[in-house]
Amino acid sequence: MTDGTSEIDWWQDTAPTNRQTLPDSAEPFTERWYETAQHCRHCRLGAEPNRGPTGATGPIDAPLMLVGEGPGGVEDAYGVPLVGPSGQLLDRALWSVGITRDRVYVTNIVKCRPRNNRTPQAAEADICATRWLCREIALVKPHAIVALGKVALRFFAGRELGIVRSRGQWLQWMLPGTDEIYPVMPTFHPAYLLRLTGPAEKEAKWQVYYDLLAAKEKAAAAVPTYRWQAATPPDLKALFDERRQERAQRR
Repeated sequence: MTDGTSEIDWWQDTAPTNRQTLPDSAEPFTERWYETAQHCRHCRLGAEPNRGPTGATGPIDAPLMLVGEGPGGVEDAYGVPLVGPSGQLLDRALWSVGITRDRVYVTNIVKCRPRNNRTPQAAEADICATRWLCREIALVKPHAIVALGKVALRFFAGRELGIVRSRGQWLQWMLPGTDEIYPVMPTFHPAYLLRLTGPAEKEAKWQVYYDLLAAKEKAAAAVPTYRWQAATPPDLKALFDERRQERAQRR
């Protein structure tokens, strides 16, 4: 394990503070399926006390897709994945490997916030992912997928696997109903990293760094001219504040 500091500046929250909003081109598909998803009642989460399904962020031609577990309170408010404390840590992790959030597609297995932020059940994850995530993957056609956490890992692996043992090892996943194969890199969810302290925290964050770097390198090999990083990270909360205001009227 290297003792350098340049690669892990993101752990100290040193990403640039001057931020910009995402370009309009990053949103068309997100908005289109997001509006349709608001009527989804295919699992019990639609009846729980949340503000309805959340969407995704990033361009639909992104060579790299990141898939989280499910929305928390901040994500439920803004209607997009990973914009709370976990998302802020993810943004810094991406920055450390030369990526900004406006250059990758980020979504969740489960679109609706589970009650009390509990872990989504397997049945909920399967229903939601089959109905929405698989369609997202079919449209984006990423050259690599990062599975953030055990819920995303279980979906792509098709069975329960330990994230500690599985992270850093490529999986091959076939999109149902097609012959399309996607490489999937499992790694820790940023929410898990936030719960760690001491040497365990440092080790896990280094592991995530190398997992993200491997995923970027695989995707970049397929699209060598892709621009991975904007001059400044996007301000997702500013970009989606209008959506937050609309969702605040729901529940």
